[in-house]
Amino acid sequence: MKLPALLLLIVITWCHCDTQSDMDSYRRQVKEMFQHAYDNYLLHAFPHDELAPISCVGVDTWGSFSLTLLDALDTLVVMGNQSEFRRAYQLALQQHLSFNIDTNTSVFEANIRVVGGLLSAHLLSARGGIPVPPGWPCEGPLLSMAESLARRLLPAFDTPTGLPYGSVNLRYGVSPGETPLTCTSCCASYIVEFGVLSRLTGDTVFEDVALRAIHALWNRRSTIGLVGNHINVLTGEWKATDFTVGNFVDSYLEYLVKGGILLRRPELLEMFHDLYQQASRYSKLHDWFVSVNMNTGQISSPYYYALDAYWPGLLSMVGELPQAEKSFIKPYSIWRSLGVLPEMFNIADGKPVAKHEAYHLRPELAESTWYLFRATKNPFYLEVGKAMIHSIQNISRVNCGYATVKNSLTHVLADRMESYFLAETTKYLYLLFDPDNFLNQQDAITHKHVEHLHYDARMLRSGCTVGSTGYILTTEAHPIDTGIIHCCGMKNKPTQVNTCNKRPFSSRLQLSLT
Repeated sequence: MKLPALLLLIVITWCHCDTQSDMDSYRRQVKEMFQHAYDNYLLHAFPHDELAPISCVGVDTWGSFSLTLLDALDTLVVMGNQSEFRRAYQLALQQHLSFNIDTNTSVFEANIRVVGGLLSAHLLSARGGIPVPPGWPCEGPLLSMAESLARRLLPAFDTPTGLPYGSVNLRYGVSPGETPLTCTSCCASYIVEFGVLSRLTGDTVFEDVALRAIHALWNRRSTIGLVGNHINVLTGEWKATDFTVGNFVDSYLEYLVKGGILLRRPELLEMFHDLYQQASRYSKLHDWFVSVNMNTGQISSPYYYALDAYWPGLLSMVGELPQAEKSFIKPYSIWRSLGVLPEMFNIADGKPVAKHEAYHLRPELAESTWYLFRATKNPFYLEVGKAMIHSIQNISRVNCGYATVKNSLTHVLADRMESYFLAETTKYLYLLFDPDNFLNQQDAITHKHVEHLHYDARMLRSGCTVGSTGYILTTEAHPIDTGIIHCCGMKNKPTQVNTCNKRPFSSRLQLSLT
């Protein structure tokens, strides 16, 4: 079926699941999906990183972290399972007294999955029924674990540019033969987790290195204001010059918005708006956003990437709702055609790209579905969520969990269940059908909050609050309380890492951040 015909189908499809009983039913289905995957991980795979759901065995993928457990901790709280959260909390403490491990790991993945998961679980511990110490939120065992791991990631940032290496050995630092070639997202997607660490521990080193990396990329934009997708962290030379809002660049753009809101840094939002303006000028093609050369703006490939599906949700955060909804229809039309969203889709011929037909249980389309429903209340997005639940249940469910779809055309499965299925995909679908959830009741992810950050000095001066100013979800969907992170004083500890040169505010943003 060709995409234009599908668009008509999508327009006339309407949701019949907006009654309370239907909402309850789909919420229970998603909770059962999570529980099926989680229980089988603990039974067959723990303490390994991930579950191979077809062979029902555990595998280590990113560093022997018990990754799926740590990534799923806050999902237990979001779904209201306090008793299991308390048990998993204790399992995490028993497994990870130290990250002094002789293993190489991705700096990016360790940060968003493990550091982010630990920080979120730490901040949600009281809600999850954990007795917190008197110094909480400025101290706690999960916070100490997050800080321990983050310190072992810091050697990666010791480069002439301030851009981090892609991998680091947690015991010995950067390996002598480590490649200096790293993706844009891998370089500059640390400001949320590292910023939270600095605000809670009082040590500025984490926020400093994250900001330095952001500015290092910003200062290397092309003459038309775009960035590439891979760079040499030693020389600052771009090695892959395609700009895209998705693959290899996505979380950099995402964290300019979320970091700006969370840490009350309007200059980061200004950076995003500048990049968005240029992306709209050069990358937008009939409401698709495609890859273009960062120097010329010429289209370099007519491909849509599964990771691009986060983009409508991010646009909704900054108030670009008409464009967000138009951009959402594009990936959803692919999903309706194939039952899943392949890693790469050729827009020109309407087919998945050969050797990139897989669906890795990614959350990005569910993520945008939730954001757009929160922003519009249009029941169409509930219908989208229902269709996604049915597809995942019918295609990916196996005896020990949920399996990657190796081929989106044949629906042949592969023996992999990424930890983000429990951290993100099930969480976003659950939230879609749980209007009374605390993340839906107090939600700091709408364009109104972005506007306030730009124009409302009172918000910028607001101090410590707990659970009342809303939440930002990290790129791994770990909820961070936007007020509680400002409850701990910065100690301004001296560090060996140079701080970045902060970009000057424009005159309209000369607001106090204290």
